[in-house]
Amino acid sequence: MASLGGATTPLPSQCTETPSRARPMNGPRSRHGPQPKDRTKGERDSKEETNRKIASQKSISIILRREATKEVIEKKGGSKKLLPRTLLEALHERITALRWESALKSVSAIMVQVFYLLREQLWYRPNSGIYIKLIVMLGKCKQPEKAHTLFQAMINEGCVLDREAFTALLSAYSRSGLFERAFSILEQMKSTRGCSPDVYTYSIFIKSCLQVYDFCKVQSLLSDMEVEGIKPNTITYNTLIDAYGKSKKFAEMESLLMQMLRQRDCDPDVWTMNSTLRAFGGSEQIEMMEKCYEKFQSAGIEPNIKTFNILLDSYGKTGNYGKMAAVMEYMQRYHLSWTLITYNIIIDAFGKAGDIKQIEFLFRLMQSERIKPNCVTLCSLVRAYGLIGNAEKIAAILRFAENSDVTLDTVFFNCLVDAYGMMGCLAEIKDVLEMMRRKDCKPDKITYRTMIKAYTISGMSTYAKKLQKELASL
Repeated sequence: MASLGGATTPLPSQCTETPSRARPMNGPRSRHGPQPKDRTKGERDSKEETNRKIASQKSISIILRREATKEVIEKKGGSKKLLPRTLLEALHERITALRWESALKSVSAIMVQVFYLLREQLWYRPNSGIYIKLIVMLGKCKQPEKAHTLFQAMINEGCVLDREAFTALLSAYSRSGLFERAFSILEQMKSTRGCSPDVYTYSIFIKSCLQVYDFCKVQSLLSDMEVEGIKPNTITYNTLIDAYGKSKKFAEMESLLMQMLRQRDCDPDVWTMNSTLRAFGGSEQIEMMEKCYEKFQSAGIEPNIKTFNILLDSYGKTGNYGKMAAVMEYMQRYHLSWTLITYNIIIDAFGKAGDIKQIEFLFRLMQSERIKPNCVTLCSLVRAYGLIGNAEKIAAILRFAENSDVTLDTVFFNCLVDAYGMMGCLAEIKDVLEMMRRKDCKPDKITYRTMIKAYTISGMSTYAKKLQKELASL
C-alpha cells in the first residue's frame, strides 16, 4: 500500500468532540374549545363526577380489551372485534422481540399468528409496510418460504409492489443461501415497472454472498451494477473492504479502497477506517495498520471507540504492550469511556502476558464502573489462572459466575477443561462436564479434543481412546 504515509504513533492529534445533546421538544399545546356556560357548583360537581366515572369505565374497558387480546394471541384464537391499536402494539412487540430472542423461529411463528389475527379484524385494511416488516424479519429467521407466502398474500390483497418489497424478499432468500432464487427475483425486479433494483438492493445481496465468502457471485453482482449504471456507495464499499480484509485478500482490499477514493460522492468514513485497521492488525501487520491510521487521520476521519478497541486488540495480540499502554493513556486523558469490549481486550492481553495483578485490578475496576463482566471476561480470567496453575482462583471465578447473571456457554466450559487439563486436575474436568449437563450445554468437538489432550498428557491413554471413539461418533 505504497500510497499511504509513513508510520507514526497511532494516536490522533486531537480528541473528537462529544456532540451536544438535543433539547427535548415541547409537548403539544392545548387547544381551547368554546367556553362552557355558567353552571352552579352542584351542577359542576355532578358533571365532574360523571366524567370521572366515564373515564374510569373507559380505562377498565381498555385494560380488559388489551388483556383479552393477549389471551387470544396466546390461544391462537380469532376474535374480530379487537382494538386496532392494541393488536398493532402486539405485532410491534413480536417484531421487536426478534432482536433479543435466541429462538428466532418460535418468535417468528408467534409474529405471523398475530398478523393473521390482525387480518381477521373488521377494521383491517391491507398495509404494505406491515407486510414488508414481516418479510424482513422472516428473512432474518432464515424462513424464506414463509416470507414468499406473505409476499404472495400481499399481491392478492391488492398492495402495490415496489422496490422495497422485492428487496425484502430477495434478502430473505439470499440470507438463507438460496442464491438462485435471489438472482431470479433480481431479474424479476428489472422487468417490473417501478421496481428496478438500486444500490441498496445490490448491497444487501452482496453482503449475503460475502457471508459465505462467495466472491465469484460478488464480482458478478458488481458487473451487473455497472451494466445497470448503478454506482456502489460507501456502505457497499465498506461491506466489501471488511469481507476482503477478514479473508486476508489484501490486494483486493487495497484496490477497492483506491477505487473508493476515486469516486466523487463516495467518501471513506470511520467504518472504512476500522475495517482496514482490523484487517492489517488482525494479521499482525502492525506497521501497515499504523500507516493506514495516519492516512485516514490526514483525510479528516476521526476515530471512535471501536477504532481504539481495534488498536488495543492488535497491539495486545502482538505483545506491543508499550503502544497498548499509550492508547490506554490517550483514552484516559481525553475521557473516552471504556466499554465492556475494551476491558475484555485489555484483560485478555495482560492475562496472556501473565500479569495477574493487572487483570485483577481491571476486573475490580470494571465492576466499580458498573460494567458487568460477560462470558468473554470470565474466559480470559480462567485462561490466565490456568497458565499460572492457580486452581483456587478458577474456583473463585466459578463462584462469581454462579452468583451472577452471566450466561455461561460451551466456550467457557472448554476454557475450564483446558485450564484444568494444563494443571492435571482430571477430577475437576469431570466436575466441569457435570456442570455443563446442569446448564444444558452440550460438549462439542473442542471439548473432546481438549479432554483427550489432558488425559493423554496424564498417561491415561485408555480413557483418551474411549473419548476419541466418542468424538468420531459426533
